Amino acid sequence: MPDDTMSASLQRDFPMRGVPQPSRDAVLSLPDVHISQHPVIAHKVSMLRDRHTNPPDFYRLVRELGTLLAYEATVDLRTVPASIETPLEPMVGQKLAGGVGIVPILRAGLGLAEGFRQVLPDAQIWHLGLRRDERTLEPIEYYNQLARAVNLQVCFSVDPMLATGGSAIDALNTLKRYGVPHLRYTGLIAAPYGLLKLREAHPDVPIYLAALDERLDERGYICPGLGDAGDRQFGTL
Repeated sequence: MPDDTMSASLQRDFPMRGVPQPSRDAVLSLPDVHISQHPVIAHKVSMLRDRHTNPPDFYRLVRELGTLLAYEATVDLRTVPASIETPLEPMVGQKLAGGVGIVPILRAGLGLAEGFRQVLPDAQIWHLGLRRDERTLEPIEYYNQLARAVNLQVCFSVDPMLATGGSAIDALNTLKRYGVPHLRYTGLIAAPYGLLKLREAHPDVPIYLAALDERLDERGYICPGLGDAGDRQFGTL
């Protein structure tokens, strides 16, 4: 095999080979990055990582983690006074000031979005289909069901894995083109490389994660990671 052909083959099979990656410690101080310290989230992420966790349990765990992360990622949402009546007397309570949008990146983001809906059942749900070209690691959009945002306080882009950052960056680019305001990104596990790329591309978007891992391997997979989140959720390994 000629040298240039072999080089192209290696680049196709190992796109991260020779690519400099930041260390985990180097990205921990990035602004507006929130990595959960909750022990229940840590416990469930460990169960998710286990190679022996079967697809139904894996999907359940993703959904449960979506619910837990939704509470963490909405802690600073604005509220307005709302008059209500308890069984005993009237009072002034609180309600969210404006709606919430949730955009799962298909298909892996569906479990997280379902978890968010347990907390925010009235949220607007849009879908954005992106898949990763395994040769170049670049995102390819194949489905777009976005609407113009109306009276939203915040919109969450949800996707389990932040590896190279390509899909997350592309999703947020698309949402901004549609004029969706007040964006936030929520994921389960990130690699330092992808986290840095996302922070650089969208410095205005808060990032919420369940865990930050050590690195990407030469194929662009997060290590120690949990494998392919979409395949493991839907039993298509």
